[in-house]
Amino acid sequence: MRLLHTSDWHLGRSFHRVGLLEAQAAFLDHLVATVHEHRVDAVLVAGDVYDRAVPPLPAVALFDTALHRLAEAGVPTVMISGNHDSARRLGVGAGLIDRAGIHLRTDPAAVGTPVVLADGHGDVALYGLPYLEPALVRERLGAEKAGHEAVLAAAMDRVRADLATRPAGTRSVVLAHAFVAGGEPSDSERDITVGGVAAVPAGIFDGVDYVALGHLHGSQTVTPRVRYSGSPLAYSFSEADHRKTMWLVDLGPAAAPAPEDSAPAAPAAPDASGGAIVSAVRLDCPVPRALARIRGRLDALLDDPALTRHETSWVEATLTDPVRPAEPMARLTERFPHALHLVFDPERTADDPATSYGARLRDRTDQQIAEDFVAHVRGGAALDGAERTVLYGAFDDVRTGTAEREGDR
Repeated sequence: MRLLHTSDWHLGRSFHRVGLLEAQAAFLDHLVATVHEHRVDAVLVAGDVYDRAVPPLPAVALFDTALHRLAEAGVPTVMISGNHDSARRLGVGAGLIDRAGIHLRTDPAAVGTPVVLADGHGDVALYGLPYLEPALVRERLGAEKAGHEAVLAAAMDRVRADLATRPAGTRSVVLAHAFVAGGEPSDSERDITVGGVAAVPAGIFDGVDYVALGHLHGSQTVTPRVRYSGSPLAYSFSEADHRKTMWLVDLGPAAAPAPEDSAPAAPAAPDASGGAIVSAVRLDCPVPRALARIRGRLDALLDDPALTRHETSWVEATLTDPVRPAEPMARLTERFPHALHLVFDPERTADDPATSYGARLRDRTDQQIAEDFVAHVRGGAALDGAERTVLYGAFDDVRTGTAEREGDR
């Protein structure tokens, strides 16, 4: 069975001040063309269809058009909600849409109910695990703890329980929206940390033939059976080096069990599960405009001939002038008309007291910043374990309240 794995469309999102709806429409044109060209059997969309819980109407219209085109092509599509989506809004009409071959999986309680497709090698059970906000779904899933690993483990227990009731040789695919350990994040993903922990181990998906992940915006392979498609477009300058692609996945037949009296097989590769044969290749997505990150003093950037290739790119410029130049953006756009973002990072020595506060906070989490602040106002006294737990809880309460408000919109 041939699957096309994509995710993180973020319909309705802008890139700094530039609207991306036309570029997103071009991507969806490309997706439909790819379905026809490569004779895809099913499309997998692993969450963050929209960029926010209440998307703008042009984004909704674009999504509606894409669903109609996929349904007209007769290609089943399995789609889950991500942390940017409103699961309730995205799931409206799912029962009716299901009849057209568009399978929206937004209800955490239904994680153990697959979409079952078939090919010449038998059944393929596709399980949709929408983004699972721990505090909101823990009780519904019977998870032991309120954390990402606990709720995903509970969801996967339901998947394996259902899979155990299926005929021998049934192959399995899971769609999930999560931060899996080993994945490389970028600046454009919304933080989903709970209790100081965001990443879950890849082993949580053991026993499944293929896991189509969403959330991280870089295409990457966690294991040969666990992959992120990444976003089809760049949504931050941290993605300047990304190659934006989709995964074309071929799911072969299930491996035949060895006869009981046969000699022991050679040791399997560490990532192998003994399941179906899986192969995957990356298919490039259309790029509306290249991204470039340039750095230096303003005069040098304006004169450097090596930067000519970036004159048609979207540009982020980091200016290192010791003193902020006059009208830097106006001067920069004379050479780079698509410059979108300025960063000021003056050349200073490491012990210069003028080193920016932002630089000192770079790569620190909200939890670490808050702990440092509490210690500062208490004269340097660090938090003890109980106090850290209270602070974790406060951040989780804020995040849960946000998720509840967005889910009710």
